[in-house]
Amino acid sequence: MNRRWTLASSVAGAVIVALDGTVLTIAQPSLQRDLHATFAEVQWTSTAYLIAVASLLVFAGRLGDRYGQRRVFALGMLGFGAASAGLGLAPGVGWVIGLRTVQGVFGALLQPATLGMLRAAYPPDRLATPLAVRTGAIGLAAAAGPLVGGALVSGLGWRAVFFVNVLPALAFGLPALLRPDPGPADSRPPLDVPGAVLLAVTLACLVHTLAVRPASPVGAVAALAAAAVLVRHERRTASPLLPPEVIGSRAIGAALGVLVAVSASLFGTLFVATYVLQRRLGLDPFHSALRSLPLAVLMILAASLCPVLLRRFGARGTTGASAAALALGVLVLSRATAAPALACGFALLGAGFGTVMVAATHVVVRRADVAVAGVAGGLQQTALNVGPAIGVAAATALLHAGTGPALLALAAVAALGVPLAGALPGSASVASITHAADERVPGGVPARR
Repeated sequence: MNRRWTLASSVAGAVIVALDGTVLTIAQPSLQRDLHATFAEVQWTSTAYLIAVASLLVFAGRLGDRYGQRRVFALGMLGFGAASAGLGLAPGVGWVIGLRTVQGVFGALLQPATLGMLRAAYPPDRLATPLAVRTGAIGLAAAAGPLVGGALVSGLGWRAVFFVNVLPALAFGLPALLRPDPGPADSRPPLDVPGAVLLAVTLACLVHTLAVRPASPVGAVAALAAAAVLVRHERRTASPLLPPEVIGSRAIGAALGVLVAVSASLFGTLFVATYVLQRRLGLDPFHSALRSLPLAVLMILAASLCPVLLRRFGARGTTGASAAALALGVLVLSRATAAPALACGFALLGAGFGTVMVAATHVVVRRADVAVAGVAGGLQQTALNVGPAIGVAAATALLHAGTGPALLALAAVAALGVPLAGALPGSASVASITHAADERVPGGVPARR
């Protein structure tokens, strides 16, 4: 596959996952009525997917490093499409929950591979542009999701939102399966299965604790215990799931921290904003979506401009300023009621998040060697799954104090990204194509064309 096809496949994989989650939210009320499901069961159609995908992302990335990113991408894409078809035919809500879990497993295979393929196809100094295209496409999917979902549910019913995934899954999964990359040429280290199980248990317990209401302290205790055993295991094993050169990198750690902070702030803010728009201002869902449209528009524009900002200001300045812009947007929304102020707040959210997404992801993917690009992509995707769960959980806990205090707290969370950005590389390291010692590609592996 050439670079254009690799980029198209990466974008398609990211968009199909982003669009699926958005349109499902629109379809859930219709699904609940049709299948006579309880509210808790409908919530589990989202929670089951989130737990499955978040707990397996890093291990799935490791599989891509070991067996080839395109091969794992093909498996994830085709499996995601097959699970979607099954969901469209599901006879009951129990089947929907079970198949959403299966879909989450294949989504976990798919997502890190979309980043790993880009890292293998493009030289480090040219990664910013394809990452910007990928992020812009995700923003477009976020904007189009409510419209597509509403049209499908209104015209064809809730089952149609799942069938829409099948054709793109075949269109991009089959070519990747027929022409997979050969995988790493050097000796393949053994898979760290115990580490993968411990990490999966840690993340599953954490996400379950954050996503399920009422929250149970048992899940938090289990997550901490599993994390402690995981750290002990990873320090002693010869082939750790989490390579020291990835998790030991100060820049990668800071970039992941920024992604957790800004995604927690963004999704927590959107959760609170729903109450502001629909309950305090009395808007219906459609007009609420129109009020938030500047977020998606500015996210797309910001992603397209981010490569220029990276060349001029580096990841440090670009990410710090963007995290501050996102925090300012939350502050604006904490006091906004008129349409212009709401538009300004949502625009700042989109501009800040779109830029941070490209800049921080660029640091994570670029600084990881090709041999561990899948793990780096898995960590990036894990941050973007855990962050929203933290943000929504925090927003839910703070709403009893009012929407204003909740948004002020979420603005403070976004502001955490500013000091974290201080550990990212400056403009000199981005402008130069001479890589630092921790950025070299092992063995001089060339970018695949």
